[in-house]
Amino acid sequence: MADVEPPPYTRSSRRSGSTSGASIHTLGFPTGYFLIRSMATGKVLDVSTGATADGTPVVLWTQKEKMLIERFRDPGAENQVFFIDHSGTLCSRPSGHAIDIEGDRLVLRHRRPVSLPFPNAWSHPMPRFSYEPETGHITVTFTCDPSYPPPGTPPSRAWLEKEYLLTSIPIPSPKPFSPTEFLASATSSVLSLRRPRSSAGSATEFALGADEIVEEDRTRDDEDDGSPAAHREVRMTAMASGWREKMTNNAARGRRRWEILPILT
Repeated sequence: MADVEPPPYTRSSRRSGSTSGASIHTLGFPTGYFLIRSMATGKVLDVSTGATADGTPVVLWTQKEKMLIERFRDPGAENQVFFIDHSGTLCSRPSGHAIDIEGDRLVLRHRRPVSLPFPNAWSHPMPRFSYEPETGHITVTFTCDPSYPPPGTPPSRAWLEKEYLLTSIPIPSPKPFSPTEFLASATSSVLSLRRPRSSAGSATEFALGADEIVEEDRTRDDEDDGSPAAHREVRMTAMASGWREKMTNNAARGRRRWEILPILT
C-alpha cells in the first residue's frame, strides 16, 4: 500500500445513496442525541458495559430507558445514546469516542495519530454511517479498503463493488431438555472417543458460527430469534452489487432495518 496523505475527515462518502439530499454532517441521522433501534429485535445499539476503552464492542441490548425527553432520562442509560459530530462521524455520547468497524464488528474507537503507511488498521479515517429513512437501512461507507492490506499488496477495487449494511444476528430459542436426545448425545460422544481420529478435519470443525452464516443462506432454524437473552450481536454485512434488485427473505430484510429515536431537549 503506497504512502498517501490522510484524507480530511470532512470528505464526503463515496456513495450517497438515498441520503444525497441530507446534510454531509448528519447523513440521514437527526441532529442532537438519538438511539438506534433494531426493527427486528426491538433492542438498541449499546456500548458494552458502558466502557470507554478503545475497542469496546458495540452490541444490541434491551432498551434501558424508554423516556426520550432529556431531563427525565436515567443517566445510567447514556451508553445507548449516540450522535453525529461536526465531521459526520457516529459517536458514543458518554465518551465522545467514534464508532469504528473492526473486521465486521462495531467497536468504540479512540482517535489516533497518523502512522505510515497510511491508511492502516491502526490509523485510518473513520467509516461513515448513513441512515436511509425510506428503507431503514444503515449503510457504512469507507474512503479506503476496509481490509487494510499490507504494503506491496496489489490494489483491489473489489471493496468498491460492495455495499455495507448493518444487520442484527439472531439467537435461537433454547431447546427444551430431552432425556432421549441427551442419552443419544452422550452415547455418540463415548463412541467418538474410541474411534481413531481422521487426519482430515471433520465438517463440524469447520462449521460456521451462528453469526458467520451468510444472511441469505440461513435456514428456518437459523432464522429463529426467540432467545430470552438481553443482548444480540450486530454486524456489518457486505452486499454484492445489485442485491437490492434480488429477492431476499423477509427475515433477512427485517434484520437490516433500523429506527432512529431522537432525544428531545
